[in-house]
Parts: sequence; structure tokens; C-alpha cells
Amino acid sequence: MADQYVIAVDQGTTSTRAMIFNHEGRVVAVDQMEHQQIFPKAGWVEHDATEIWNNTREVVAGALAKADLTKDAIAAVGITNQRETALVWDRTTGKPVYNAIVWQDTRTDAICQQLGALGGGQERYKDKVGLPLATYFSGPKVRWVLDNVEGAREKAEAGDLVFGNMDTWVLWNMTGGVDGGLHVTDPTNASRTLLMDLRTLSWDADIAADMGIPMSMLPEIRSSSEVYGTVRAQGVLAGVPIAGILGDQQAATFGQACLSPGEAKNTYGTGNFMLINTGTELVPSKNGLLTTVCYKIGEQDTIYALEGSIAVTGSLVQWVRDNLGLIAAAPDIEDLAKSVEDNGGAYFVPAFSGLFAPHWRSDARGAIVGLTRYVNKGHIARAVLEATAFQSREVLDAMNADSGVDLTALKVDGGMVVNETLMQFQADILGVPVIRPVVAETTALGAAYAAGLAVGYWDSEEDIRTNWAEDKRWEPQMDAAQREKLYAKWRKAVTKTLDWVEEDD
Repeated sequence: MADQYVIAVDQGTTSTRAMIFNHEGRVVAVDQMEHQQIFPKAGWVEHDATEIWNNTREVVAGALAKADLTKDAIAAVGITNQRETALVWDRTTGKPVYNAIVWQDTRTDAICQQLGALGGGQERYKDKVGLPLATYFSGPKVRWVLDNVEGAREKAEAGDLVFGNMDTWVLWNMTGGVDGGLHVTDPTNASRTLLMDLRTLSWDADIAADMGIPMSMLPEIRSSSEVYGTVRAQGVLAGVPIAGILGDQQAATFGQACLSPGEAKNTYGTGNFMLINTGTELVPSKNGLLTTVCYKIGEQDTIYALEGSIAVTGSLVQWVRDNLGLIAAAPDIEDLAKSVEDNGGAYFVPAFSGLFAPHWRSDARGAIVGLTRYVNKGHIARAVLEATAFQSREVLDAMNADSGVDLTALKVDGGMVVNETLMQFQADILGVPVIRPVVAETTALGAAYAAGLAVGYWDSEEDIRTNWAEDKRWEPQMDAAQREKLYAKWRKAVTKTLDWVEEDD
């Protein structure tokens, strides 16, 4: 194994990267490119899928070059991706008919309301798909494209248009595109569309009919770890098997070795996503969480999870940088926050895309509350960081209630976990230790593990447990009374964001 590696393509919300891993699960090389964030209207968020595919090719070549490796050293390719970001493209030309509509986008609110009005409201499909009707998920986005792009519905009904989350788009192109590209997804991504039956792992024809989506548009659902095909002949990885697909948060759960029921992780990225492994048991949520597929390895039983999805965490720091100009670079937020001792009474609820778990309120919008003349930019910076921790506390409380088991520690990963001030406040507001692994970018690692398992590069999930190593832990230092006082103020702040969007907005 010493001269063999696995490469993961991590197609994220703000960037695409390729990471090469060795058998110990350590990073050998990484190459990364950001892509444009397109905001045509308030609440609309789009990506140029062609730009993303071009970036994918560049970062794969870049990572190989940095590691001074050729395709012969690569045992397998894994793919992980921003989930719920929906793309419709023409299978005959290979061109998207519209930009990818990003998971944060809220334009499908009216479609979700219309579907709910057919009966059952927000819970209409929840028993089958584990999800509420919300703008977050892919299915209504496909409906929007078919309804609003000229000629799209006719082409879709003629069988010329296909749909996929970004895993499917990357795989289709990597395996040949119009020249024999594979139209495939895995259950972790399919479970984020509102279209897949969680128990059978198959598309539900009745829901697709409700949404006006032809079944011919939907990709084949295969397991998260198997050889789907090989890289196209003209690619730098020509002939290398593509053997793993996991949606980004499930990939991070896998990479964090949360492989037993009750083990949980929280990823701090553009948004925050906390998942707890529930094993082969499909647990319906009574507290605003999502029931989702955690992973399916080959022919093994499906493993499920409960998930709390938070729309805006790391992207709030970007917003403070790009829209307000309070900081020059994202890491500067920590020094600014450390210039004050507390939040000065200010709370920032970043409901830019409404509120996700556990509220699911698309009518909410962002608010800064508790402002006085005393508050300065340091307090605002602190409130920005604390917003991530408070939202994670809301999700953890829901998770404890749904699972019936109180988490005793939380594994964390993602870009924001280098922020020590945030990590300490997170431990304080949760009241449990927060643990960062040696490899904090576990999303790409999880996809690499899925691919490597399929080709025998790793023997079993035990190898994943063996590779996981703790880097640092933060113990709670805040007394319980102070913790609950701050959290109560946060919950009060959340109420100020509700009922903001009117129907005619």
C-alpha cells in the first residue's frame, strides 16, 4: 500500500478540492479552487455548474502534480458534495439548462406551500422520506426549473433532461459525459431530494408525480461504496475506478469514524450539520431533525442517522468580511472577537435563508438584537461566532430528545474548528467536551474511505476506527447558571426573526 493512494473530489458550496490520502488516512496533497456565488435576487443562490466541472478537472490535476504522482498510484476515486444543490442538464449536449440552484436558495417556498396544501402540510411526505417540505431540498428546485425555463418541461418529458445533485454531475462528467457518462447517485444524496423512500432506497413515483418530475430524469441509486465505473479516457485519472459517493455531511460522519449507534459529529462549514448514527434503525424525529441515510456500504444493511441542519454559520463570517468589510480575511474574526470579554448583550440570528433545524421557518430573516451604544465591532464579531454555537446547542438538545441518549462528547470538523475561541464557547454552551481530530477536513476523508473500501485498499471499517486520532479537546469552563442564562437570551432573540416574510414578498 505504500505506493498507492486514494483521491477524493470534494465538491463543496464555496469551492472544489481534490485531496489525496495515504493508507493511514493522512493528507498527502490538496488542491482547491473557489467558484463564483451568484445571487440574482434576494433569497436566490446559484452556481455555474460548468465552472465547477472545469475547476474539478484542474484541482485533480493540481493535487496529482503537488504529490508528484501519476494515475498509476491512485487506487480509487471518491466523490463527496454539497447536498440538495440541484442541477438539470441536457443529456444530449451535456449543457445545464439553468445554473445549479444551491441548497440555501429559498425561491421554492411557494412550490412547497402548494405541495403542502395537497394535504399534510409541511409533514406531507415525512413518513416516507424523513424530511419536511422545505426549500432546502432538491425536488422542488427541479420543479422550479421545469416550470420556469423555456422548453425545459417538453425536453424533460421527451427524456432529454436529467437531474442530479452535484455528485451526479461530477460523476457523469468524469465517466464521459455525453459519451457514456454514468447517471448515478448514492442513497445519502437521494435521501436529500424529498423523492426517495427511506425504507426501500428507491424513487417514489407518487411524490415525483406530485412534483411534476418525470422519472426518466432521476439517476440510478447505487450504494455509497462500490465501483460505479472508471474515469474517462481523456482524464488525468483515465481508467481509475470511481468507487465511493457520500453527501458531504455523511462523508464527514464516516471520516470521523462515527460508525456505531450513538456516535455523533458536528461539521462547521458554510452551514453547520450535526449527525448522530442510529444504526439500522430508522428513527422518526419529533423535534425538528431530519431522518436520513448515513451510509450504505456495498451489500451491507443501510445505516441511518438523525441530522440537524443549520443554514448559516461559516457563511456568516464570509458575510461580515464581504458585505460589511469588518474583517479582511475570515480568520481575523477571532482576534476581533477576543478584543472584548463577551457579546455586550448583542445576539446575531443569521436567518438569511430562513431557519433550518429545529425550527424549519422559511418566513424568518436575520436580525441583530440587544444593541446599545455600548456595543462595538468586537461585540458584533463575538455575536457572530456565538451564533454558530447557540444554533448547535438547539440541534444538540433536539438530538438528545429524539435519540433518548444524552451525548457525552461531540466530535467536530470543518474549516471553523481552527477557531479556538469558538470551540471553547461551543464546549461551554453545550456543557460537554468538544473534540477535534488530527484530520479536521473529514468530508474528503470519508469519501476516500468509501472508495478505498470498495476496491480493498482498506479491509474494513475497523481500519477507519484505527486511523482516527484526537488532536485537541475543549472542556466546558462556564458554570451552568451562566450557560442557561445566555442560552435563554439566544432563544428570545430567535423569536424576533419570525413572521418577517409576507406572502407578497
